[in-house]
Amino acid sequence: MAEITAALVKELREKTGAGMMDCKKALAETGGDLEAAVDWLRKKGLSAAAKKAGRVAAEGLVGVAAEGKLGAVVEVNSETDFVARNDSFQGFVREVARLALQSDDVEKLKAAQFPGSARNVGDELTHLVATIGENMNLRRAKRLEVGSGVVVSYVHNQIGPGLGKIGVLVALESSGDPAKLAAAGRPLALHVAAANPLFLDIASVDPAALEREKEVLREQARASGKPENIIEKMVEGRLRKYYEETVLLEQISVLDQETRISKLVEQIGKEVGAPVQLKGFVRFALGEGIEKKESDFAAEVAAQLQS
Repeated sequence: MAEITAALVKELREKTGAGMMDCKKALAETGGDLEAAVDWLRKKGLSAAAKKAGRVAAEGLVGVAAEGKLGAVVEVNSETDFVARNDSFQGFVREVARLALQSDDVEKLKAAQFPGSARNVGDELTHLVATIGENMNLRRAKRLEVGSGVVVSYVHNQIGPGLGKIGVLVALESSGDPAKLAAAGRPLALHVAAANPLFLDIASVDPAALEREKEVLREQARASGKPENIIEKMVEGRLRKYYEETVLLEQISVLDQETRISKLVEQIGKEVGAPVQLKGFVRFALGEGIEKKESDFAAEVAAQLQS
């Protein structure tokens, strides 16, 4: 069994909003497994939040590039937000985003020739680290492409062309007018930035994530004392809310608070004069999922005095 440390209890409390004693009990019941403890609290109705995104800790920039049927988004991290305002760093991220239009494999990107330099991308980044004096990392990249239509891009908290804290791509397949398609698709990109969907459609929902959600819903339903056959019907009914929260095409637009995204796609088809299919989307939020180590200054000083 893993040791139930104060730090682990604190992390669970931050994830769920549950009380300290409830968090300690959840961790004890689940052998110190953090994710299992989250589910345990949810089943008991003690969690204040179904899920919480990883705390954003890393700095840097998200860069986006879009050219007609192609789009790419990259994330380059730095130690401080100050670096994100550096012209050289911004230029680097912008060029890497353009290179990612050809390949979103990070290792291939690092090996690619950096425009206007004798160095490749990886060496250019190393040079930038030496020049600016901060550690930096090309963390990830993703590209989207359609056979006909457009890839629409959007940058939230933009600090320069194609650079900001959140980058979104939305791939729209259609034979309709590309200019009209790009304009009509912008609300979709804005929605993705705000709503943060996890899946495109119900068919693409991760089976493991779905089963986990069903199990939580079953335990919640059993607390009502209903028989098993009724419980399964209750679970199926409650799954609709899960889909509306996580599946893009099932979500309600954040812009008008009433139109389902699948219906919005149909409306775009009418606007551009041809059917439209939402083929995919990408959303990069700066630093998501990266945990920044919190230092305890007093403990560090005490440790140094003891050494």
